[in-house]
Amino acid sequence: MTVDFTMQFPAGFLWGAATAAHQVEGGNTNNTWYAWEQAGGRVYQNQTHGLACDWWGGRYLEDFDRAAELHHNAHRFSVEWSRIEPEEGRFDDRALAVYADMIAALRARGMEPMVTLHHFTDPLWLAEQGGWTNAQTVDRFARFVRVVVEALGADVRLWCTINEPMVYASQGYLLGRFPPGRRNLGAMFRVAEHMLRGHAAAYHTIKAIDPDAEVGFAKHQLSLKTPFPHALHYGALRLVRSVFNRAFVEAITTGELRLPRRRVRVPEARDTLDWIGLNYYYRFQVSFHPFSPRQLFLRQTAPRDGIRGPGDVGEIWPEGLFEQIKWLCQTTGKPLYVTENGVPDPDDALRRLHLVRSLRSVWKAIMHNYPVRGYLYWTLVDNFEWAEGYDPRFRFGLFACDPDTQERTPRPSAAIYGEICAANALSSATIRRAIPEDEFDALFPGVPVRPQVTLPPRST
Repeated sequence: MTVDFTMQFPAGFLWGAATAAHQVEGGNTNNTWYAWEQAGGRVYQNQTHGLACDWWGGRYLEDFDRAAELHHNAHRFSVEWSRIEPEEGRFDDRALAVYADMIAALRARGMEPMVTLHHFTDPLWLAEQGGWTNAQTVDRFARFVRVVVEALGADVRLWCTINEPMVYASQGYLLGRFPPGRRNLGAMFRVAEHMLRGHAAAYHTIKAIDPDAEVGFAKHQLSLKTPFPHALHYGALRLVRSVFNRAFVEAITTGELRLPRRRVRVPEARDTLDWIGLNYYYRFQVSFHPFSPRQLFLRQTAPRDGIRGPGDVGEIWPEGLFEQIKWLCQTTGKPLYVTENGVPDPDDALRRLHLVRSLRSVWKAIMHNYPVRGYLYWTLVDNFEWAEGYDPRFRFGLFACDPDTQERTPRPSAAIYGEICAANALSSATIRRAIPEDEFDALFPGVPVRPQVTLPPRST
């Protein structure tokens, strides 16, 4: 039986894409990631970000045109602290003018800017003072935020204070995959605490300047499962869920950061959210591992079943969006934006199905009355994917981008996403154009029709 339907999204829903300064601008030579790249052995094939997508050279204008042609009505991007404050206490008006032009260009194309104030990179001068392990960084970040908001805030309604604080803390200070490459649990916990205080300071700073601004942060959430025997490994899952998924968010509702053997009161962080952002990509299998004391005796791997991402990054499981939206909205009581969601797929073999499954999960959450306000796909154009660099397996863009020639090529999924954005809806007709019929039938099975039954005559 043919199934026809339309999953309508709320009026005013934001559709767009997300980017980050270091990944698209190019030529960032004064931050921690630039130094990390130069050291070698830390990024795929020792690559450096180089020109990236050449946004600092002005190509953001053509990419914003591409987004507008796809009917995006919002775009999330970040400002680079090391450009705006290249030396402690010295602020560069020319850099602020470039970001003001980006905001104006988005507004001119009918797109709502969401501005992220910290997305993984720090100025070198800040790193030399201990970075986020130094409690004074909180005040330095607040000073930076004040300068940015005073310069740009007239045309910005949505501010994102910090992107993925627990990813920054764990990758840089526990797993050693991000700068500064440390493997120290105590340092990771200090960074998490100071980033929580930094978020709170940024929130109060923005609100003092513009009480009508809407302020949140982007939280990376993982879906988790355990191998057999589940009872043996469930403690490891609870630990990852508690530390990585929940501690930072719960601290904003309680004013207390609760970590293993460490509880810190941060009363200034309580109720410092107008919205919460969800970054979601993978599901991981978590197990108890007795020989990993530095990693809290646990191991996190990609499940063997399901669709796996490249390498060992995790299982591609878009249905996990619903459970993460549910928990974040219930815990914070705030509206939610999906601030990042995507799939690495250079051949565009999975992206269209991934979009359909992801947006079905978002629509399901809305139908359960969770206040989801927007969906920002990661990402608009292929870019420098941190430790994965320009690894061809990690191409997330709606548009392919050759970092050598700067040539952009739209992928088929770009048009499908544009059709969804234009309609503010996910329809059966769009889905049929996006994915094979057998996949459509598996996701949206028709209502079984009972064969006609001839009943015996009633007895009198």
